[in-house]
Amino acid sequence: MALPAPNLDDRGFAELVADATGVVRRHCPGWTDLTPSDPGVTLIEAFAFLVDQLFTRLNQVPDRLHVKFLDLIGVRLHPPTPARTDVTFWLSAPATAALVVPAGTEVGTQHTETVDPVVFSTETEAVALPCALIAVRTLGSADAGPATDRTTELRAGPVPAFSAVPRPGDAVLFGLDVAVPRGAVQLDLESRIDGVGVDPQQPPLVWEAYTGEEWLGCRVLRDETGGLNSDGAVVLDVPAEHRVALLDGLRAAWLRARVTDPAAGRPGYHATPTIAGAVACTVGVTSAAVHAELIGAEPLGTADGSPGQVFRVAAAPVPSGLGSPVVQTSSEDGWQDWTRVADFAGSTAADRHFLLDGYTGEVVFGPLVRLADGGTEQHGAVPGPGVAVRIRGHAVGGGAAGNVAAGTLTTLRSSIPFVAAVSNAAGARGGTDAETLDQARDRGALTLRTRGRAVTAEDYEALAREAVPEAARIRCVTAGEAGLPAATVKVLVVPDVPAENGRVRLADLVPSDEVLARLAGHLDTVRLIGTTVLVEPPRYRGVTVVARLVARPRRSPAAVREEALRTLTGYLSPLPGGGPDGAGWPFGRAVRVGEIHALLQRVSGVESVEDVRLYSANPVTGERGGETNRVEVDAHSLVFSFDHHVRVEAT
Repeated sequence: MALPAPNLDDRGFAELVADATGVVRRHCPGWTDLTPSDPGVTLIEAFAFLVDQLFTRLNQVPDRLHVKFLDLIGVRLHPPTPARTDVTFWLSAPATAALVVPAGTEVGTQHTETVDPVVFSTETEAVALPCALIAVRTLGSADAGPATDRTTELRAGPVPAFSAVPRPGDAVLFGLDVAVPRGAVQLDLESRIDGVGVDPQQPPLVWEAYTGEEWLGCRVLRDETGGLNSDGAVVLDVPAEHRVALLDGLRAAWLRARVTDPAAGRPGYHATPTIAGAVACTVGVTSAAVHAELIGAEPLGTADGSPGQVFRVAAAPVPSGLGSPVVQTSSEDGWQDWTRVADFAGSTAADRHFLLDGYTGEVVFGPLVRLADGGTEQHGAVPGPGVAVRIRGHAVGGGAAGNVAAGTLTTLRSSIPFVAAVSNAAGARGGTDAETLDQARDRGALTLRTRGRAVTAEDYEALAREAVPEAARIRCVTAGEAGLPAATVKVLVVPDVPAENGRVRLADLVPSDEVLARLAGHLDTVRLIGTTVLVEPPRYRGVTVVARLVARPRRSPAAVREEALRTLTGYLSPLPGGGPDGAGWPFGRAVRVGEIHALLQRVSGVESVEDVRLYSANPVTGERGGETNRVEVDAHSLVFSFDHHVRVEAT
């Protein structure tokens, strides 16, 4: 059965006797002999025995019937969803030949005596391709023509990376002999400290790769140059779309470093850095990994030819969001594929359909339904007797435990030659636990009301949660709200993002394209005809708090400051756990300086709150507004903690 029927008796025989005895003591203080030999106690025990039997027979009936009813209308517990992240496999030496990291390679967190490791598996094959630098060019933002070739000039001496006074848009381009999609490319640079003025920890510089049509950003895995100002290596995670392309007359696989506007409060370049030498090589490869064990092909057993036959996978639950598993049956021509469906309502006797309950791991074939006239109707084909049945493409695992922080997947559990280490530059996200029975009860009422069709805002939110259970929050905005035209609905999605050191990046609060596409496709099948459905993340209003606190005696000001920052970031968070009620900051709720003052006063180790100032901020540009006592938030927007400043003084 998909939904387990609970045992709801929370009182047994002993508890009933104790409760009855307590009532006797309150109402009959003269009855003092409560030993087992007293006839009154014997009566209490006899009635307690009868009541215990009644509880077993009657008190379970409503909830058991509720569970059976949910099962009847097709409500199934949602299985867990797996977390995902990118992991980089570091080579023991720069690549000299193609190195393959096969799909299904397992990596995990460190194993300890008290904590089991969290294991991830790579979803696709990754190939580390050797590369070499063949060209260096520079491009000024004011140049109208092609980039200037510096390859020959670089062999003779240092060359400027940008214009004499770098401006946003200036770039230095590096041409590789081959494209290195998903490769970890290391550029060993000889540079001089001429690009004075920049913050070496946050230089106004972005690294990008050319796809033949556009430039895409590269994640910087390591930068020892401080913005091209010193000798060192820059290691880039090259996007999968990297291609060899013709650029200004030279065909190469291009990477570039481009000058950008410095962030608010950060200095820019006052002079250009110079490059005296450059070498490129491949030192690793990055692959997408998922918190699950990928199963190739698993035999389920042999069919007996009866309708509605049920098989069970070896391990459950089977997480959602990992493609569609395929059931296969043996035949004279090989293995035949069967298609997974949500139910058998539209299946005929000729359709090779099956149902997979991810929570229990049950594979169900089509049932035989008796009709009112006494006849029967087969919904879905049935494997014949003696036919072997197997399942391919499923996985085991998932859950919120997979939302690990960056830098924690450091153990290589599968042996791969010439791979020395593994790491994850970003935290894993998207993992959610399986649905509970109480959650299924709440969803059952909505399922019965919506009947698979979205009419009201609550319908859209309920059906959206079914499509993307890994989302942290979902809100529906209807026509007439937030300037939406008639017959238009907007569904706002907040992804479930793991906090690293109590902080969340704004970029992580934007759902992936895959999640948005999956949700949009599902809502398109349940919307009313003529309704336009938009799916996107909400807008975020940045909030900055500047505070001055006094620590209690013998308390470390640094520790109090960290706790205050952690409290502010957690409270002003759109994710569950934030906000005044712990459900995430409410949509449209303003932030008041008074509540921030009270929040900081409750921080452990704070003696007094001397000053609190509140500012609105643009989390994208970093621009900060003026001081205010109240930060207004649009009706369908959320707050985002941005660059708090807390000073703690000793008593």
